Amino acid sequence: MDSPKGLRMQNRTSFRDMADDELVTLCQQGDQAAFDELMRRHQISAMKVAVSIVRDRQDAEDEVQNAFWKAYEHINQFQRDAKFSTWLTRIVVNQCLMRLRRARRARFAYIDDAQSDDITAADLKDLGPSPENVLGLTEVAAVLELEIKRTPPLLRNVFLLRDVENKPMPEVAAKLGISVAAAKSRLLRARAELRSRMRRHYGDMGPATLMS
Repeated sequence: MDSPKGLRMQNRTSFRDMADDELVTLCQQGDQAAFDELMRRHQISAMKVAVSIVRDRQDAEDEVQNAFWKAYEHINQFQRDAKFSTWLTRIVVNQCLMRLRRARRARFAYIDDAQSDDITAADLKDLGPSPENVLGLTEVAAVLELEIKRTPPLLRNVFLLRDVENKPMPEVAAKLGISVAAAKSRLLRARAELRSRMRRHYGDMGPATLMS
């Protein structure tokens, strides 16, 4: 008879062979271990997105953890109209933008505090329209998703496999039927292409400029 530890190891191994959709189904049935596998699978790609926005690794780690918690909390609301990785990326982006917005308000509060004791928290909320109020938090995620779709398939496919689905480079190369060196070359071009596309919307710092 298998020990509990042995069964856990078997489950972990079987989870690694499952597609995201299968794991999501198990999560929606209350399987915590299935969600642990989703977190393991998407941790690196989520961190890359978060760091690109908040520009600080510790802050990025905090918001990725918050995003994972929100994803778990609302997993039953995932309607499968997009990939799980896309849905998770939207949550990560929103978490990071909210953090930048809070930091921006705190900075204004500090500056105004130094100038006048009569400024209240309510006054700070009326400082005029900010870029994030105009665009909305979710629009950044939508723009990112749109620009990924607009990227030429030759570059988009390698980017999705490596940076969104977090596949190892040998597997990426095998799926595309090219060498690992060629896959790495395409990935660099894909990242450069996406940065260029996002820069057209948000400037040199990408989405983070929304809060500057």
